[in-house]
Amino acid sequence: MNAKVVVVGSLNMDLVARAQRLPRGGETLAGESFFTVPGGKGANQAVAAARLGASVAMVGNVGDDAYGQQLRRALEVEGIDCQGVGVCSGVSSGVALIVVDAASQNAIVIIPGGNGLLGPESVRRFDSLLQQAEVIICQLEVPTATVAWTLARGRELGKKVILNPAPASGPLPVEWFAHIDYLIPNESEAEALAGLPVNDLDSARRAGRRLRKMGAGKVIVTLGAQGALLVDDGEGRHFPAPEVEAVDTTAAGDTFVGGFAAGLARGLPEEQAIIVGQRAAALSVTRAGAQPSIPYLRELTP
Repeated sequence: MNAKVVVVGSLNMDLVARAQRLPRGGETLAGESFFTVPGGKGANQAVAAARLGASVAMVGNVGDDAYGQQLRRALEVEGIDCQGVGVCSGVSSGVALIVVDAASQNAIVIIPGGNGLLGPESVRRFDSLLQQAEVIICQLEVPTATVAWTLARGRELGKKVILNPAPASGPLPVEWFAHIDYLIPNESEAEALAGLPVNDLDSARRAGRRLRKMGAGKVIVTLGAQGALLVDDGEGRHFPAPEVEAVDTTAAGDTFVGGFAAGLARGLPEEQAIIVGQRAAALSVTRAGAQPSIPYLRELTP
């Protein structure tokens, strides 16, 4: 299979508890439900890209446990090429502990497991996949050295390189920016990366412009219910979000990134690719869970 989208990143099993509100420090709350579901930003974005029309390959690691088998199988049933998904012996698979409240906001703790052992050599071993790609996606749930190598290799190969800087708590290495075609942070990530407050469209535009001055090709700031803001050479463009009733926002950002990448891989103009990502993300928040919430291309309204 020629993989038009290659995702280098994390695979996690999400352990999800729902409660009326998020617990405070030292507090024990009675929850309402619990379920496990395949997740991880890398795997979520791979599933989104596959369901939204791209041929996809995944490069990542799982542990030699039952979760690892389930995570790999979840990708394979979507038709995703998993030759680049390694199994780390003696290590758990990545796990995300997620609490979702009645307002559909969440709090997440991540245990990296096998994701933390994804070194640059693991990606280099599957360089043929990168060579076949049109779009390469990275996030920040695997070691930074691996992200740095992949971004640089993607630029060297002349591919469209996307970085979803999540989770981000501070600035990115300055040398990364020149390798990034599309930097896609949410509000808090844009604020952490740019060192500017981000709380509305104007402040998001200022942060996006600062990130472009640092060297990023284009910046797309995702703004939840406020939509998305493309910051490019001109004034940029605001894309209002479809109005929906949110049930669970888990994986909404991943769905946007995967949908946008799939649109680019399918040859859509970037603005149409953004709209595909938005429509998919809006539909995803009306459903519970990470990968189960991600829609298929046929479900999107024209």
